Amino acid sequence: MFNASKRTLEQLKEVLTILPSDSYSTPCKTLSEATIGQHTRHIIELYQCAFNGYDQATVCYDKRKRDKRLEIDKQFALVQLETIQGALIKPNKELIMEYYLNGILEKIGSNYFREVMYNLEHTIHHKALIKVGINELTHLILPASFGLAPSTLQYREQCVR
Repeated sequence: MFNASKRTLEQLKEVLTILPSDSYSTPCKTLSEATIGQHTRHIIELYQCAFNGYDQATVCYDKRKRDKRLEIDKQFALVQLETIQGALIKPNKELIMEYYLNGILEKIGSNYFREVMYNLEHTIHHKALIKVGINELTHLILPASFGLAPSTLQYREQCVR
């Protein structure tokens, strides 16, 4: 799980590194005017929420910072992704996940490993959206695996055999 998360983030970093800087913060029509930077910020901030809540054993993704710098400064975002990769491995522990549903604070039991898995799947989902934006804004050729879940890649491999 940790290695898959690190690899997924590494692939995102590699793609962002070759992405023209102006494309990072350009609104994409096919993404309802969202930017690649906004999707990257969202990935980063959810991981940060999981890390920030670890010590207190309470994670709330609704209370993320929404740091605009992550949306417009690709180099800053790359540093944050690197930091996440270095901070991922922690012992499992019970957590409370808080969220707001219709304005009411709800709490459910979780654990750190489950939240890392959630963030991995969440990252893959947003990488798929980032891929749509990159295809709209650039002529970059992305890895075929970019934005695909490991289970999808395994399934496709089995179909080829």
